[in-house]
Amino acid sequence: MIKLQGFFNIYKPPGLTSFDVIRQLKKRFSRKSKIGHLGTLDPMATGVLPVAVGNATRVIEYVADSNKAYIAAFILGAVSDTQDAWGNITVLNDNIICNEAELRQVMEQFKGSIEQIPPMYSAVHHNGQRLYELARQGVEVERTPRMITIEVIELLDIDQSGKFPRVTIKVTCSKGTYIRTLVHDIGARMGTGAYLTSLVRVRTGDFCLDEAVPLQELLAAEDMAKYLLPIDYPLRYMTAYELEEEQSLNVKQGKGIKAEGFMHQQKVRLYFKQQLTAIAYYDLEMGVLRPEKVFI
Repeated sequence: MIKLQGFFNIYKPPGLTSFDVIRQLKKRFSRKSKIGHLGTLDPMATGVLPVAVGNATRVIEYVADSNKAYIAAFILGAVSDTQDAWGNITVLNDNIICNEAELRQVMEQFKGSIEQIPPMYSAVHHNGQRLYELARQGVEVERTPRMITIEVIELLDIDQSGKFPRVTIKVTCSKGTYIRTLVHDIGARMGTGAYLTSLVRVRTGDFCLDEAVPLQELLAAEDMAKYLLPIDYPLRYMTAYELEEEQSLNVKQGKGIKAEGFMHQQKVRLYFKQQLTAIAYYDLEMGVLRPEKVFI
């Protein structure tokens, strides 16, 4: 069994849950190893799934809110009870010609901060149960809308060669956005209905698709360490501060160090001899960087 610290940028194949990926990886690590993922992907979805190993699990909270980018394809003219191709499909209109100008106009209405109602087939909790557990029992409950942000929604293609128009879009959005719900809502606004047929996450924070390693390639590798990214890889948005030896000793004991030039509550990466020592926040009133997570 191996012991590693850092992040894997994994390309998740279709048909697996995010937890399935973790379960397969755990077979290569010691039982005590900590492993966690950043941002759940539905089984149907593929693409970037960052996985934290060892001490890297302790920085997940600092990167979990990173925005994400997706390539999504959907069908107009039908709806699904799961809002995707894996559900029960109901045809509403099998004679649709997609009007590009109308579609662009509708998509534009979803840009910015909007409310989104989580789908019944989701892991959101309701009175101690997951919504998908209730949905499988045929129970539908009222869900509280959530505020999300759609930063970019770009039309990439309209394919009208088949029985139903197939639309491909690119979406950049905040944490917690359900792309299949966005697609469903676009279809509802169009008056045609729509359901998701494919979804690829191309980016989450600093983790990008073109640098992701296929899961099976990683699992088959004799030396998994060569695919490992450092613990501070997704923390590059934070300012870095190099410690002197005495400061390093204080930080390791959980003590604050005098500093200036930072904003109140600003998160800062602290290093000693180029090794990540801690994540700190700035106490403006006291002029002190206070360690919040110590790694060495």
